[in-house]
Amino acid sequence: MKEIIIKSNEAGQRFDKFLKKYLPAAPAGFVYKMLRKKNILLNGKKASGSEKLKEQDIVKLFLSEETVQKFSADVSTGGYREIPAAKLDILYEDAHVLAVNKPAGMLSQKAKPEDVSMVEYVIHYLLRTGELTEEELCTFKPSICNRLDRNTSGIIMAGKSLAGLQKLGELFKERTLSKYYLCLAMGMVREPRHICGYLCKDKKNNVAAVKEQKETEEDLPIETEYEPVAWNQELSLLRVHLITGRTHQIRAHLASTGHPILGDAKYGAERHFSYYRKKYHLRWQMLHAYELVMPELAGEFSPLSGKRICAPVPGTFYKIIEETAWEHGTQEALEVLH
Repeated sequence: MKEIIIKSNEAGQRFDKFLKKYLPAAPAGFVYKMLRKKNILLNGKKASGSEKLKEQDIVKLFLSEETVQKFSADVSTGGYREIPAAKLDILYEDAHVLAVNKPAGMLSQKAKPEDVSMVEYVIHYLLRTGELTEEELCTFKPSICNRLDRNTSGIIMAGKSLAGLQKLGELFKERTLSKYYLCLAMGMVREPRHICGYLCKDKKNNVAAVKEQKETEEDLPIETEYEPVAWNQELSLLRVHLITGRTHQIRAHLASTGHPILGDAKYGAERHFSYYRKKYHLRWQMLHAYELVMPELAGEFSPLSGKRICAPVPGTFYKIIEETAWEHGTQEALEVLH
């Protein structure tokens, strides 16, 4: 007999959904058959599977150990403890959420089964610190709540608990938190702008095009604000407010205005930044998600209320800003670094 005590991350869901997570390899009708035969009980009673679980509910599985192992999630060989070592640059952490400064070159989420992404690193961190057990991974997996392009650095928010995942998901969906980026754009930008348009994604080639008018149902509205911090004849340091959050939005939107991001080969011509690529050995675009400002929050999320989370810029980004001869905004550019 296997006894499971429902924890906060498992409460609130239907009983059958929980059982399917706990026994994911079981045939479709197996769980319901075991419920009907009272081989699976909830709080000592027969259950239909439609019940909403509460914290401290007791689930009993009157199944052989071999059967449970056969149908259980195989988290012990999931690779979480065997992924390459990486020390997370943690910017903020509480009981529910985690803010991490993602380096450029790391995936936010897996693109292929063999990939290792920020999701796996977060789970590895929580397993290592003892805040998560392999058994808990059967029914709840912490995850990230916002994505950055592989070659974009900066703040990734992750939910450590179910409540944290749900709250962050709500904040990003409703856009009640503010997201700011720093980027180095080609050309001189001297005035702030609020630009709108429609973004169409070419999934086959993983590239986005920006249009002024909506032409198809797949065209999604985008809205971006930016203000120059410093500039010279060749380069501008911009502070970008990402209002909507579409794939490649900042990169494609700025390129559409004639100011592609330094190092972004997908949206800018090599001739635009070959000098900088050679001098600084650029491997990715100079785009960094550097600030999140949280709205007012209450209750269990009050520690996050009104909080400003900032991520230091990467070394190459720092070096370019520091070594550039700005015609305007030199002091402002240096203040960004501290």
